[in-house]
Amino acid sequence: MGKEFSITPKNVPHVQTKYRRICTPLPHPESLPTLEKLRTYEPVSMRGQPPLVWDRAEDVFVYDKYGNRWIDWSSGVLVTNAGHGAPEIKQAIIDQVNSGLLHNYVFPSEERAALAEFLIGLAPKGLEKVFLLTTGSEATENAIKLARSYGIKKGGTKKIGIVGAERGFHGRTLGSQQAGGIPGQKGWIVNEDPAIIQVPFPDGYWTTDTSFEYFLSAIKKKGMEPQNVAGVIFETYQGVGPDFAPVEYIHKLASWCKNHDVVLIFDEVQAGFGRTGKMWAFEHYGVTPDLICCGKGISSSLPLSAVLGRTEIMDQFPPGSMTSTHTGNPICAAAALASLKKIVAENLTENAARMGDILLAGLKTIHEKHPDVIGHYTSRGLVGGLQMTKRGKKEADHDLAHSVIERCFHKGLLFFAPVGAWGQTVKIAPPLTITEEILREGLTVLSESVDEAVAALKP
Repeated sequence: MGKEFSITPKNVPHVQTKYRRICTPLPHPESLPTLEKLRTYEPVSMRGQPPLVWDRAEDVFVYDKYGNRWIDWSSGVLVTNAGHGAPEIKQAIIDQVNSGLLHNYVFPSEERAALAEFLIGLAPKGLEKVFLLTTGSEATENAIKLARSYGIKKGGTKKIGIVGAERGFHGRTLGSQQAGGIPGQKGWIVNEDPAIIQVPFPDGYWTTDTSFEYFLSAIKKKGMEPQNVAGVIFETYQGVGPDFAPVEYIHKLASWCKNHDVVLIFDEVQAGFGRTGKMWAFEHYGVTPDLICCGKGISSSLPLSAVLGRTEIMDQFPPGSMTSTHTGNPICAAAALASLKKIVAENLTENAARMGDILLAGLKTIHEKHPDVIGHYTSRGLVGGLQMTKRGKKEADHDLAHSVIERCFHKGLLFFAPVGAWGQTVKIAPPLTITEEILREGLTVLSESVDEAVAALKP
């Protein structure tokens, strides 16, 4: 995986519909200096997305400077839940800038207090405290630290084990990468911490045994006893899919964690704030975790993340010992509060649930046309995925996923690069403001692009 998209301008068929417009070569020749400058001054790891130099983004659309418009099915990597450039969010940012308060470290601010109160109002009963941070990786790192500290408090210095999931993703910082389970990916840090292990994630496709007994046997096989486990961290849905664990499995996991004083952490960084048709994706399981990590869609714009949790776990450290330089930055806090209020007031969670039925049906139709190269497809609310495989094999096909995304890009439908343990997934994540008409047009483009990509495969 990690294949780059070509930045050589290509003449592509012009597109003009109510929602899409492609009227120039892609990428536009005049955008090449920007693309080349980024290649010169940024690391290779920053390459990999379709070569579109964004000029502006509005609601569910992305524009360049040259007259082209895309339907956005990336949400800027699951950030713009309330839509790109929502007027309420822009105004909140402008008002905060004009107020004169741009930064205040952890000195008290009305903005941070208002956001903290609103977030706890959205959380399930029992989660009473919130720590505001900047990135999703920072949130998951903090949750791991809280779990380990709580484990030592409950069981001594040997109760520091962290259990994650194979094919999991919790960020790109050192600790979050070690908790994730993609060791074969280039650039992934090899896990050197013997107290962090992964178990198979019960997705039902790559892992066919979805019993909780498999979880128990996996941790035992890796030499970790329940009394040494401090925390279990799972993505509420595994981002590669989106893949949910069976409800019964999660119920048994929650009970096991409670019985062994293990902190249950759900990583909701990409799943929260309405994305799956519920405010929190873990609501699909009917359980409440001890800690929630969230971010991305919290602000639909600026960098902000959070850890929400039980008071007993969140209040472990004395004043001044668990802070962050940019915690609850007043501008980011104002943006997040406006975003969350819009999601609630406009029932965007409910819209995601309604549109989710259409998305799932559309993906099912595409899969039925190409079952030999789409090994697995899933969807819940407004997040979905097609996992591309070698023809007739249960083997990931990054090149095919890449081809589908590039063809969609040329037609005016924008995705981010393929994701997953092997870069096999075409991930679908439009803003939650999308309408049925726009969603159906996107499905048509996706279907056409899959047809073309499959037709181009060598026999």
